[in-house]
Order: sequence, then structure tokens, then C-alpha cells
Amino acid sequence: MPPSPSLHDALHQRLAAVQLLLVDVDGVLTEGGVTWTNEGIEQKTFHIRDGLGIRLWQRAGGRTGIVTGRASRVVDRRAEELGIAIVKQGVEDKLATTAALLAECGVPWEQTAFVGDDLPDLAVMMRCGVGVAVANACPEVIEAATLVTRLEGGQGAVREVIEQLLKARGAWEAIVRRYQPAHA
Repeated sequence: MPPSPSLHDALHQRLAAVQLLLVDVDGVLTEGGVTWTNEGIEQKTFHIRDGLGIRLWQRAGGRTGIVTGRASRVVDRRAEELGIAIVKQGVEDKLATTAALLAECGVPWEQTAFVGDDLPDLAVMMRCGVGVAVANACPEVIEAATLVTRLEGGQGAVREVIEQLLKARGAWEAIVRRYQPAHA
């Protein structure tokens, strides 16, 4: 059964208000696995559509940040590649770290979305204006989420969220038109 019109309108308003999108890494930007080479170098696989989505979100005026429990040079490299200036790694208390980050950025909780997948993300998701769970998140995170993606973490779930944010702002159609041929 689809959500009632009033619930749909309320969600649309919350999505349209988002100015800052924060994401976890393992299980959200990646499938959650960690691979180590024989030389002890950590490897992660990121979905390319998430990367383009982040770029589109930034071009539309949105801000993006990473708040993750693990620390990895691979994350620094991906963040740099995507122009993500807000990167908090090795975070034990995501709620406290996010509260400090929001105060520093001057963004209220209501204008923040957080995409997570596991228990360390729960408190932040519940405090943000839009708490998003990826499709394969743990049951407690799915239950607490404002929005649950159709796609799993590492499979384009962040792009899915960004498309919804941009559609709520009324910006998605103009973005798509930029990629269409001029004569179409």
C-alpha cells in the first residue's frame, strides 16, 4: 500500500529541506567487505553511480560528508576524488561527531540526511531530518529510518538517495536534460 498523501508530502518536504548529506562508508558506499592485499594494503570497491550522484548533488548546491567508524587511506582518496571536504574517520561516537560537525558547518539537524546500515549509525539517523537505511541494513536501522533504499549498500544506494533529494528540490529534470542531445 503506498503512503498516504499527507505522509508523502511530509517526506517530500523533509527531502527538499536537506542541505547536507552525510554517509557512512562500509556497507553504504561499499558493499561492506574489506579486502587486504598480501602487502597489507586495504582495498574497497565504490559504485561509480554513487560518485556521479555525489557530484550532481554538489553541483546543485548540496554538501556531502563522510562519517565512518573505520579509518582508511582509500576513503581519503575517494573523498578527494569526489571533492568531499568533510571526512571524519575512526569515529567511535557518530552522534557527538556529527553534532560538532553540524555546529561547525552551521547546518541544523533538520537540514541533514544521513545514510547508514548498522547500529553505530542509528543515533545519527534518528536525529537527522532524514535518516536513510540502505536496503540491506540491519533490521533496527531499517525500522528507525525515514527512508529505505531499494538498492543495497555499494550498489548505487547513495545515488538513489541523491536522486530523491534532487527530485524533491525540483532539480532532477534539468540535470537529466543536460545529458540529453540538444536536438532531442
